[in-house]
Amino acid sequence: MSGVVTTGLAPYAVGGEDCGGRVHQEPADSLRNPFELDRHRILACAAFRRLQYKTQVFVYDEHDHFRTRLTHTLEVAEVARRLAVALNANEQLAEVCAMAHDLGHPPFGHAGEATLRELMADAGGFEHNTHALRIVDYLEHPYPDFRGLNLSFELRESLIKHSTEYDKPDISTIEGLEVSELLACGPLPTIEAQIACAADRIAYDCHDLEDALGAQMIGEEQLADVRLWKRFAHSLRERHPRCNVFAIRRPILNAMLDELINDCVDRTRHRLTGWKAGPTGGGLTVQSVDAVRNAEATVVGFSDEQLEELRELEGFLAQHVYRHYRLARMDAKARRFVEALFNAFVEDPAMLPPRFAARVDAQGPQRVVCDYLAGMTDRFCHDEYDRLFQPHERV
Repeated sequence: MSGVVTTGLAPYAVGGEDCGGRVHQEPADSLRNPFELDRHRILACAAFRRLQYKTQVFVYDEHDHFRTRLTHTLEVAEVARRLAVALNANEQLAEVCAMAHDLGHPPFGHAGEATLRELMADAGGFEHNTHALRIVDYLEHPYPDFRGLNLSFELRESLIKHSTEYDKPDISTIEGLEVSELLACGPLPTIEAQIACAADRIAYDCHDLEDALGAQMIGEEQLADVRLWKRFAHSLRERHPRCNVFAIRRPILNAMLDELINDCVDRTRHRLTGWKAGPTGGGLTVQSVDAVRNAEATVVGFSDEQLEELRELEGFLAQHVYRHYRLARMDAKARRFVEALFNAFVEDPAMLPPRFAARVDAQGPQRVVCDYLAGMTDRFCHDEYDRLFQPHERV
């Protein structure tokens, strides 16, 4: 696959020379390992650029400083690199797994996904992780020699095995994708893909908290009993008693981020060296990539104590942010847009752009309309709704 040999990695890490290959054979690249080539293709694809105008939690046009799917993805990639370096894993693969992990999200965040899932319940389903694989294997096709981006086995595997406590793909929804080989190698993904999953959770817990403070949905006083925040806020408050929370939130969040990363590294090292140790104990017990894929549980994770604090923070965010009336209003509006457009296009597929309409006979109107809507940015979805349903009939 590549003329570039990756050296100095742990035996459980994926080396560039060990790449499981691509669906379509290509000449070896003497200057880039396979995952650097993947990175280039993800960066250059249209689906990645569209993340700039897709909702993370707050709609992109409410405030210039709120995260979008794109800025979230960049933060996940940064955390993934830090974890990979500390664990002596493949930094390039961990980074590109992070860069690709949200490609399948539709517009308007989880409200958009929930709506498409309901609308597609009897037509093959919809789930953003498996849709990401559909994007890179089929919907993106910038190269004339093959359909899709022809990404590495390990990156494609990471998409359908991406899993956090709150984000678990339903593999039963996969339709028309060649995934048997991806699943046959083991129930779990590589350590680099697991790193991207942990990085996703670390990043969104920290930045959703920052965005909620910026949106003034929560105040410092409400965080007083959230242990992860309280532990690092106390000393800063003592040094800067007169500063408002906006002046000190970043150092607190940085300290939280470091704490979560350090705990994840320490706990993961313990799992890598402590599971199924023989009578002599000690030493590295996870000795290969396949051992990671077939381990008794994910090897990348947090200590029980840290996980308890993380869940407390996530419970706080769920109660005070994700269920906030302002977000409920945004979600209701998003559902109305997506549902109305879906029903209109399914009823009259001739209104679809020609390249989508051409697939209706072979794939059915629901799947084609779902592909079209899932690829939209928030802004384009809103504009399409205006064009079809507003009295002034924008065309």
